[in-house]
Amino acid sequence: MAANRWLPLESNPEVMNKYVYKLGVPENWGFVDVYDLTSDGLKSVPQPVLGILLLFPKSENNGEPLGPLEEKSGLYFIKQTIGNACGTIGIIHVLCNNAEKLGFDKEKHLSKFFSDTKDLTPEERGKHLESDTAFSEAHEEVAQEGQTQAPGRNDKVDLHFVAFVQHDNHLYELDGRKDAPVKHGPTTEDTLLEDAAEVVKKFMARDPDNYQFTVVALAKA
Repeated sequence: MAANRWLPLESNPEVMNKYVYKLGVPENWGFVDVYDLTSDGLKSVPQPVLGILLLFPKSENNGEPLGPLEEKSGLYFIKQTIGNACGTIGIIHVLCNNAEKLGFDKEKHLSKFFSDTKDLTPEERGKHLESDTAFSEAHEEVAQEGQTQAPGRNDKVDLHFVAFVQHDNHLYELDGRKDAPVKHGPTTEDTLLEDAAEVVKKFMARDPDNYQFTVVALAKA
């Protein structure tokens, strides 16, 4: 991980939506909390869902991937080279793998970022983000607006964001610390939320005494 460090981002849909709307995501989409991973509980989440973000505690129990790495997945994948930027990396993974469906505002920064980086390697995308002042300034602004006081940029943070998206009828986990997306098996646009919830449960089962898991979904507003 590079010496460059950002303030950690809170898993808070209100904060995340302010962030992505400023970057150019249309306001008919938005992040929402997923409180209940049961089949009935997931019915309360608006549909369609384009992606899921999981915030989970880092520990010795959850370092190994729960599926094979897929280097030639065709997904937009970015390596994390900035400390504490996993929230932004996760958001980028959800947004840029749904660029066509979302339709970014061409007058705002996300459209330019995607255009500038879509043909780069994951490592080059990570380096590009390091020098992207519009992204870093937007991140810093919203990182200070959560419901809890943000840790300092040099504080040890034991939580990490990963994203889940559907691509070619398969569920993928996107984690900027890993070398490639993790393939988790078949899914569809309609069952993405349910299938991702099953993988989230596997994350939770590896660390059953820890309750610092939160899930948000990007859904139709």
